[in-house]
Parts: sequence; structure tokens; C-alpha cells
Amino acid sequence: MAPTSMRAWQYHDTARGLENCMKLNTVPLPQPKPHEHLVQVLYAALNPVDYKPAEVGFVSRFMIPKPATPGIDFAGRMVRPAAGSSLKPGQLVFGSASTSPFAAGALREYATTETAGVVAAPEGVDPKHLATIAVGAETAYQSIVPYVKAGDSIFINGGSGGVGVFSIQIAKAVGCRVTTTCSTPNVELCKSLGADSVIDYRKQDVLETLRKGGQQYTHVVDNVGADWNLFWKAHEYSKPGAAYIYIGATPTLSYAWNQVKAKVWPAFLGGSKRKFLTFFAQPKNDELAKFGAWMKDGTVKPVVDSLWTMEKVPDAFRKLKTGRARGKIVVQVAADLKSMG
Repeated sequence: MAPTSMRAWQYHDTARGLENCMKLNTVPLPQPKPHEHLVQVLYAALNPVDYKPAEVGFVSRFMIPKPATPGIDFAGRMVRPAAGSSLKPGQLVFGSASTSPFAAGALREYATTETAGVVAAPEGVDPKHLATIAVGAETAYQSIVPYVKAGDSIFINGGSGGVGVFSIQIAKAVGCRVTTTCSTPNVELCKSLGADSVIDYRKQDVLETLRKGGQQYTHVVDNVGADWNLFWKAHEYSKPGAAYIYIGATPTLSYAWNQVKAKVWPAFLGGSKRKFLTFFAQPKNDELAKFGAWMKDGTVKPVVDSLWTMEKVPDAFRKLKTGRARGKIVVQVAADLKSMG
């Protein structure tokens, strides 16, 4: 039987940075609507989308109801399934705490979730590994698979972060040749995940290295979003018709201006010669189930940078904000896992 109260990380503003404004409060359990699940959260994993929109003033003020609890990725145990669901009380599940990217609510001991984005856990896979899947794997899959076929060459900017580690593995799973970027300490990690070629951005000029290879890439995914030159010069290293998918976005005025230029400025006036696409993954239960099966059979390997206790969530966000995490940052949300069987 579920308790009547729980611990939850909450914030009312982000003026000093999300990690400095959060408080660990004791609050009543959420009450699910008939179409919602109630789950006990065992583990949650952090993503940049958990803090980037929240730290943009107009987004935080007008689009995120307060008090807000961040966190999308989770693995947990079903307490009360939604009406008509095939999931059972006590069953291990994983996925997205909400289909909304804003304050989805995984960083609390119990959460209400939608039926879209929550699936049964495969037997034998560690829940902390399943907690890494939702945003990273869905983003990687949906930004790559619809645009490529076996034998294509793909460039992935940022191969060692929470999305990148899935991007490499999923691109290889569907038969692509992969070139990616990372810093010196992560070169061997990216190779171990299947990357055919790795550009060490600390030792090599990324754009110049790509140019030397000519127009070889049929698809480009930018998980970093720090260097717009990679987009404006994409025609120098990608094939005609290639799409450039920009994932590492922070909703700022500078980003908005570059996005407008990328989409509407004519190529003959110096605008883009490649298609520019922005992206946010949508949770799909069939894809989540596929990722769980891939993790079970070893097609996709989890990459966990670090594991944090619930009390240390602000420090976990500080680590995420360094941009130096290898794979996913995971939080143990449940206080006592041993008593849960």
C-alpha cells in the first residue's frame, strides 16, 4: 500500500539556476486521473531539457506551473495502472514521467504518468539502466532512423553524452557508418560503442576534418548545438539532400534568430544549402519496448556516468551542466530498494 506523503524536489523559480533553487519537500502523494498511472519511482535520469527551458525566463514564468518537479526519464514499480491498461500493480516499468518536456515530475518518490511513454520492463535488466532510456534513446532513434538506410554514412556531433551514446549504437544497429566527435578522454568510449571514426575536438578542427572527407554524409545530427558553422558549412561535407537535425538547443533569442535564418534565408544569398530541422522526441511505447529488448540482448549498452542519491540532486545537476558527463547521470529516488523485492 502506498503511503500518503512522499519526498519531491520542487522549485518556484530558477533565477539563481535550477540547482540553487530546488528544495526537497515532503508533499502529499499525487492522485492519478482514470487515464493515468500511479508509479513508484525507483530511479530517474537527468537530461539537459530538465533545466534548459526552466532557466529561460518567459518559459519558466508562463509555461511551467509551480511548484514544479523536474525529471522525465524513470524506472519504477507500478502502483495503480490507468483504466484499461494491461500493466499490473507491482510490475516494473520504465519510460517518461510525462509527454511534456517541462517539469515532467520524475524527481519525486511517486509520480502520475500518462499511458503513452510507459512500458513493462524486460526481465533481467537493471532498473537503473532502464531509467537511462526514454529521452536519450527516443531522441537518437527518431532523429536518425527515419532519415537513413543501411550503408549510409552519418555524422553525429557529440557522441559521448546522454543522447550521443545512444545515437552511435542505434545508427550502427540500423547499418550506418558512423563518424562522431568527443573530447580526448571519451574517444575509446565512442569507439567501444561502435563509432567507425572519432574526431577529437580537443586535438582536431572538427569542420576542417569533415571538409577533408568531402561530401560523404547522408545525414547529420547535432547533439551539441554549440557551433553554427557546422550547419552553415554542412554542404561542404554532406551530400545534397542531407538533413541537419539540431538537438542541442537552448530557447534563447540567439537560437531563435539563427533558426529563422536557417529556415527562411535563401541559399543564393548565403543561406543554408541543407535542410535544417529542430527536434524533440515523442514517447512511443513500441519504440521503448524495442529499446528495452535491445538492452536485454546487448544491441544497446547502457552508459551510466554516475549514480546520485536523492539528497544530492542539486549536485547531480551541477555535474550535468559541466557538459562533461559520459552517458547518463542517474538518481536513486527510492530511499530503500531492498525492501521492494
